[in-house]
Amino acid sequence: MATELLNTFGTELGSVTLVPGTGGVFTIEVDGQLIWERKRDNGFPDVVTLKKLVRDIAVPDWNLGHADTAAE
Repeated sequence: MATELLNTFGTELGSVTLVPGTGGVFTIEVDGQLIWERKRDNGFPDVVTLKKLVRDIAVPDWNLGHADTAAE
């Protein structure tokens, strides 16, 4: 997922940081805002969903191309 985000947004993202944890914790934050939590959101996001969530906060004007048109 980190690679997908970096490939999609490149230098628009300041960093993608993976923090090891225990107990099944999986959260995704953008600029300190929680956008995904495994327990709350019942699992893991698919890549398209993740890109849209990150885009909406980090770079709202970014066009995701086929990922944006797939939902239409």
